[in-house]
Amino acid sequence: MSQVADYVLGRLREWGVQRVYGYPGDGINGMLGAFDRARGEPEFIQTRHEEMAAFMACGHAKFTGEVGCCVATSGPGAIHLLTGLYDAKLDHQPVVAVVGQQKRLCLGSHYQQEIALEQLFADVSEYCQMVTHPGQARHVIDRAFKTALTTRGVATIIIPEDIQEADAQPSPPRAHGSVFSSVGWSRPRMLPDEEELRRAADVLNEGRKVAMLIGQGAAGAEEEVVETAELLGAGVAKALLGRDVLPDDLPWVTGPIGLLGSKASDEMMRNRDTLLMVGSSFPYAEWLPE
Repeated sequence: MSQVADYVLGRLREWGVQRVYGYPGDGINGMLGAFDRARGEPEFIQTRHEEMAAFMACGHAKFTGEVGCCVATSGPGAIHLLTGLYDAKLDHQPVVAVVGQQKRLCLGSHYQQEIALEQLFADVSEYCQMVTHPGQARHVIDRAFKTALTTRGVATIIIPEDIQEADAQPSPPRAHGSVFSSVGWSRPRMLPDEEELRRAADVLNEGRKVAMLIGQGAAGAEEEVVETAELLGAGVAKALLGRDVLPDDLPWVTGPIGLLGSKASDEMMRNRDTLLMVGSSFPYAEWLPE
């Protein structure tokens, strides 16, 4: 019979994960054995440090549009993930972290490298849960992925050593307390309030010199951004994470903005009376119109 660790990797594959970034440690020995048995499906990419594993998972999400996935051992290895996971949180990238924990038997005894991981990852995670029963693994994994995708944030799965090596239960028992879930997610359709749209249109129509600033939230809406800019006669500056939304060779694209911005973007912002921001949480008010 396969172990919970084998089941976890199989479920990751079902969610489309092809590679997992991580660094070995005895708190994830069960997972490492499962990676060996998985024969590259998914592939284990060994990094130099757990922090780099989290950054690589975030980078994977940014460049592929997929959920990035990283794994780390318990204790200090888990702590090392935090900086990279905060990058994913603050840049709104879907990342799932799988973290080891000491055996359930010793929890609460201040055992070697025992850390309260649920509290540790509470701020960086939109979802954080420890698997304490083999039959729980399925719905925890599924909810982690659905949460990461829906909120575009971090989800953390904590798996104690003894659970990793326990016999897998692909389906929870048909009993009181069992929760059943499935693989699959579709992007929700968000519709703005029509009255708010009219109010925004009135503001833009009254503007004499309109500028646009776009961020990563405008990704996938290139045609709409172009149409809006042309209707408004607006120049378009790009925040760092929105650099690939529009090409720089469009005549009204002024390029980057802010500390690493262009002179064209700076001059446009200084001489505009109306600003339309699309999909950006650009933080530097001093670079925006007064």
